[in-house]
Amino acid sequence: MKLTKAIKAYFLRRLTRKNISKFQIKDSKNILFLRYDRIGDMIITTPVFRELKYIYPNVNIIVLASKANKDVLQNNPYIDEIFICKKNHIFKDFFLLIKLRKKQIDVCIEFDHSVIPHAILRLKAISPKKVISLYKEGRYGVKGHELELYDIYIDNIQNKHFCDIWLKTLEPFGIQPRSNKYDLFITQNQEKFAKNFLSKYLNKKIIGINIEGAIKEKKIDFTQLKKILEGLFNLNKNIQIIILSSPKRYKYINDQVSDLGLKYVASSYLTETILDAAALIKQMDLVISPDTSIVHIASAFNIPIISIHENNLKSHTLFAPKSDHSITVFSKFSDKLEGYNVGKIIQNSIELLEKNES
Repeated sequence: MKLTKAIKAYFLRRLTRKNISKFQIKDSKNILFLRYDRIGDMIITTPVFRELKYIYPNVNIIVLASKANKDVLQNNPYIDEIFICKKNHIFKDFFLLIKLRKKQIDVCIEFDHSVIPHAILRLKAISPKKVISLYKEGRYGVKGHELELYDIYIDNIQNKHFCDIWLKTLEPFGIQPRSNKYDLFITQNQEKFAKNFLSKYLNKKIIGINIEGAIKEKKIDFTQLKKILEGLFNLNKNIQIIILSSPKRYKYINDQVSDLGLKYVASSYLTETILDAAALIKQMDLVISPDTSIVHIASAFNIPIISIHENNLKSHTLFAPKSDHSITVFSKFSDKLEGYNVGKIIQNSIELLEKNES
């Protein structure tokens, strides 16, 4: 076991060796961001692109995104180029990486706080002049400062939201962010479609509920959902509840909502992209959701939020809602959404509705 670790450590050191570049970061023309993970992470990162473009309007901002999160960047005026990678299938990205290498990237910003082998391989293939990353503890006994591939580390920041941590990657450019507000750019047609869908509920308070989480352990089951629905209606008859769903889960969610037979509850329309869902969320008076991308979409439009989070304060600090009015209800477990207080969700929801109205 020790021998295997020693071999891995040797190859990690060799792989991350790099000649020192005297290139000055503030002279950058092409800046690449590695952000090929989840939708929520991309939403939280959007202030970084805006704040960089504001100070360096002529720089070419390139994002290496994933198939899952690329739609977050649709219509974003601060992004010049978007490329889609395969994440865990790096060899399928061979021609893409060669294309990025030919662009002669000046600076690459990598947001991982861990040592990720496929990220290192991509960086080696792209060969940027400078690499900025979050502080890394290291791996296989190799300390973070021994990884020569990374030219600049952002200090290990405690008790901060990921949005503010990722904005720190702009410090080497001499940038002090003006705002950490998220950016989502929905089209007029998307907004018009959402308004038309909700027009039949005039004068009603619109509550959006998302039951799905990033993993199956972090979702609201239908038994709990029914309690929440009935509890909300008992306290406020002037509401219309819309159950949100992803395109893949639309039919299942729609069937389940129909079976409930509650006139004040309807399923959302079928969305094709995350911005279609964002257009609908923008029109809501309140959103209830487990900790997932829906929370961050609501935050982008400053919609009041009730978030349901596992009993993990560190994770909550990193991903907490950013709306002016938000309340988090915690479960009893650190790794799943079970044992949370349904009564708190109902009461807090009514309080936020009343506060928003006033």
